[in-house]
Amino acid sequence: MWGIIPFGEGLAITDFSMGILYTVALSSLGVYGILFAGWSSNSKYSLLGSLRSSAAMISYELILSACILIIILLTGTLNFTLIIESQQSIWLIIPLLPVFILYFISILAETSRTPFDLQEAKMIWLYIFLYAGKSLIFIYTIWL
Repeated sequence: MWGIIPFGEGLAITDFSMGILYTVALSSLGVYGILFAGWSSNSKYSLLGSLRSSAAMISYELILSACILIIILLTGTLNFTLIIESQQSIWLIIPLLPVFILYFISILAETSRTPFDLQEAKMIWLYIFLYAGKSLIFIYTIWL
């Protein structure tokens, strides 16, 4: 994947003409890993959990792809080098600041960062409440 990203003028390993499409395709492969991990445990509950996580990742990737599509339509190319060269006069982040904010939020959601990690937080607290003693529940409610 790093072979298509230019690090400077003339410092790309390869100048792939469809670099954006290649990057989006490779980043979407993580959905299969989550789905197959839930399926391979041979439990219907883990399969349902992996389906839920896969659906969440696909919905976040749709927002990411829409933001990238706006950049593609604005520059008219899928090549990373040409997209970078099209920003000689003005950076694309300046006229597309709302798109960048949406892209940044979707990246946070894709990587399960703080406001979007509530699914995992709920599962942890459910584990604590189900398997801990009543004294521990009492202590946790005092801390909250």
